[in-house]
Amino acid sequence: RDFHERCAQCSDVNWGVTDGGRFYCRTCHNVTERTREVVNTDFVTNTRVQTISKGSRRQEKDDGGCEWYVCEGFQLVLKKQAEALEALGVCPQMKDEVLYNFWRLYLQKSKQAYCNRPAGETIKSLSVCDSSTDVDSELERSSLLHLLSVSESEGDLQTDCSFASSTSKVSESTSVCSGSVDGSLYLMKNQKEKLRMTMPMTLSFCYMALLWLREPMTLSDLLRFVVEGHIPYLNVFQHFPEKMKLCGLDLKIFCVESWPVYEEVYNQMLELAAFLDLPRFPDITDSCFLHPDMLCMKYLMEANLPDELHNWTCRVVKKICIGEVDFLTLVPGNKSRKVKYDVLAVAVIIVVLKLLFLLDDHYEWLLSDFAEERNKNNKEGSPYFEFKKWYKVIKCALDTEQKKLDEERAKYLWRSEKPLFYSVKNKSRVLKRRQMVVSLQNQFGKLSGSVRPAEKPSPSIFQLSWSEENTDGSCFHGHSLEGILQEKCGLLAAMNPDYWLCTVKLCTERLCGHLAHYREVDFPQSYHFVLRLFSFLLKIQPSYIHDEVCLIERKLFNKKLCKKPKYTVLRK
Repeated sequence: RDFHERCAQCSDVNWGVTDGGRFYCRTCHNVTERTREVVNTDFVTNTRVQTISKGSRRQEKDDGGCEWYVCEGFQLVLKKQAEALEALGVCPQMKDEVLYNFWRLYLQKSKQAYCNRPAGETIKSLSVCDSSTDVDSELERSSLLHLLSVSESEGDLQTDCSFASSTSKVSESTSVCSGSVDGSLYLMKNQKEKLRMTMPMTLSFCYMALLWLREPMTLSDLLRFVVEGHIPYLNVFQHFPEKMKLCGLDLKIFCVESWPVYEEVYNQMLELAAFLDLPRFPDITDSCFLHPDMLCMKYLMEANLPDELHNWTCRVVKKICIGEVDFLTLVPGNKSRKVKYDVLAVAVIIVVLKLLFLLDDHYEWLLSDFAEERNKNNKEGSPYFEFKKWYKVIKCALDTEQKKLDEERAKYLWRSEKPLFYSVKNKSRVLKRRQMVVSLQNQFGKLSGSVRPAEKPSPSIFQLSWSEENTDGSCFHGHSLEGILQEKCGLLAAMNPDYWLCTVKLCTERLCGHLAHYREVDFPQSYHFVLRLFSFLLKIQPSYIHDEVCLIERKLFNKKLCKKPKYTVLRK
């Protein structure tokens, strides 16, 4: 109470006393070098002890590391990811204003920080741990839970002798099985109801912040930048400070040996937004990049399709009301509406292609032959769009990019440059083996004359780029759709009068995970090729795009489906 200096980090005056007698800020948890003087009562009578010294808590371990908690590790991961996103051009407010507040709210909701831990929390957490009759083990666990509470009551920090004597035991016991203080306890606790933090959830945090700011980056773009190495995720623990020793059970928490999955990151983002009780997100209007009209334009350019198709995608979006603000804006806790903006946009494009070209392995080739004959006989104006020629160009580019991606993934070294060890006993052996491996790699590299890998290319929002300046005719952006359209009642309509549905009835089984079942052999090859193209661009399974196509068809032909539920071919 007598210490009135402002915190150097947050400029707040809200001090507490650590176990070692140092002052720390209750707001930002910054620890100063100043220590509190303990009132000595050996020479003064009729006075009380103001604080009880608990002995110096061992901040420095024998191996040069310091005591740290799992939440501190995830906080560092989020910081590195936010800095990488800022380097990619994301708004600077994301890290300090949006992501920081989300993370602080999560720590408070999960009772890891910024809260007064309830009295029953210790008993509840201990009840789900492995049962043990050892008194010392239970004492260590209870001490760990007490340490996790970073908020203290007003006044001087008070404790008892049992807590003071067990603090040193905790450090010794946890350092054997993990580098962090609470690594073993973190894995033992059942925190499903509290959304226990994981590495994929760090990407959910980032995407939630991007969505809040309405940044022009979809979830598929975010995951692609992760795979390309522009955003720290795989082996991100290599960026930990040297004093934050990572070993044992910490590897199960921070060591990732798989690529992030779109569905997992997206679903965790929805659960996270509901868990944090966030308000309605900022509106997604027609001027936002995430609006279907904007995203359809982007994916039409990347798929090398004619620009005129954008008018048709806008008509479909308006017809089924999926461009409305209330439909697109995220409302946490609303389970009935889950909008995947990138998947929705490519599904609209596929429906338009089916409306115009049918994609039944027959009609689109007839239209292509007609357009080819017309282009040979008439060289004036914009050329007619040839589906067959587009198919050949895209297939060649897609196969090349897919082969390159498969080779990169096959050559990827999952092992980090920083040596990892599961116990302190094996540390010297692991370091020696790692040094030997590096030495052998360098020697074989010199003998074989291998060239060091080139630097990563700068990230791009487009994976496939097409230029109208190419003379080989490989760009179809300016091609015309006149050959497949006819005028009806003052509006252009497709010459094709039919349409086949992907499914008549959506799947209602919750355990299935899909609204419609997709097997390649059950659908035309043209439809499968288009699915494969957009599946490559979004880096997701074709079945998820197929689900969204079925939903759009359901809305588009709802009235006719009610009248003709037995037919799969409908008249538009």
